[in-house]
Amino acid sequence: MTVVTQPDVTVVIGAYEAMPYLVDCLASVEAQTIGPARMEVIAVDDGSTDGTGEYLEQFAARAAMPVTVVRQENSGSPSGPRNVGLGKAAGRYVFFLDADDRLGAEALERMVAMADRNGTDVVLGRVEGVNRTPPKSMFGRTLERTDVFSSNIKFTLSAQKLFRRALLERHGMRFDESLWTGEDALFTLEAYLRADGVSVLADYTCYYLVGREDGKHVTKTGGYTLRFDSARALMKLIADMVPAGARRDELMVRPFLITLLPQFGPRFLKDDEAVRRDKLELARPLMEAYWTPGVARRLKVHERLRLHLVAEQRTEPLLEVVEFIRSGKQAAALLERRGTRVYLAYPYFRAEGAGVPDAVYLAGPKEARAFPGYREPAAHSLPRRALRRIRRLLPSARIGAAAA
Repeated sequence: MTVVTQPDVTVVIGAYEAMPYLVDCLASVEAQTIGPARMEVIAVDDGSTDGTGEYLEQFAARAAMPVTVVRQENSGSPSGPRNVGLGKAAGRYVFFLDADDRLGAEALERMVAMADRNGTDVVLGRVEGVNRTPPKSMFGRTLERTDVFSSNIKFTLSAQKLFRRALLERHGMRFDESLWTGEDALFTLEAYLRADGVSVLADYTCYYLVGREDGKHVTKTGGYTLRFDSARALMKLIADMVPAGARRDELMVRPFLITLLPQFGPRFLKDDEAVRRDKLELARPLMEAYWTPGVARRLKVHERLRLHLVAEQRTEPLLEVVEFIRSGKQAAALLERRGTRVYLAYPYFRAEGAGVPDAVYLAGPKEARAFPGYREPAAHSLPRRALRRIRRLLPSARIGAAAA
């Protein structure tokens, strides 16, 4: 009788026109130190015409680990192939590997060990870019157990992570095939929010993010309306899963900053008038529903100012601010209240009739520290000033002080 053991990890590879990058990708899978007995591969060829499907079948025939190859008509986005692979996965964990990228040799062994050691449901392995810029802010140090509110992991929402499959199955999680971009962000953020802990493995490069010379990255394709679709879906997920307040505001920073704001950057200057109007109209319901003082306070001044003008639907001032930023000019700093407040004088600051509140231009402590003369407000300084004022007004306090 043959006993079939459950693999520790299923590697799901969605592939479309992936040659010749697929060669190195699969070589990195074969080189995994976790060993072939502890893993399986589900590879989905999404209608390729460049030999991708044939190469996957050749790999399956020679590989030491079980490999399942599915060949299907092109679905148009990574969601379809990933969902097919996830539906066939048997491993305790699943890892989504893009066919143009590759793994560090010890990646799966280290990530599975970390998840098992800590009981965490998601593991992020350090990413290194090859002709691409990788996410960095969340990989400052290894974190055995963290969550989306206590770390910078919200700024890496790509799918190339280790997920506990029981988590995904328990909540019926799949990639949204109606989205043509940002589908991985929606899936990954939901996993973060549902996870019983997340681990960050920062002391070993687990994933090599490869920039294709032909520029064929799905995340680079599609019109601007798809970006608004992505922002809308991510903001709704956050609002549905996190009660209003500081924690929701902290998460909302991500879609506002990464997905929405770039639509009102330098490219906005090149858009024709109709596109500008359309972008502002697409942004309107998002600003009305999700733009809060708590989100605004967490942004840099130039980011907050642009989004304030988007919320106000003010095209001309927005264009002037974007042009100022694009030119590389540094806004003058105005220090007030003995240096405890720093205002950055971007266009329309205290301009007569402009109607932009001073608070929009007020730098937060992190941004303000870059300017000489800035002083951190003393802790409890406001209560202390209030107490001194009360003591001055109370005769009994003065009498008591004199008697002492």
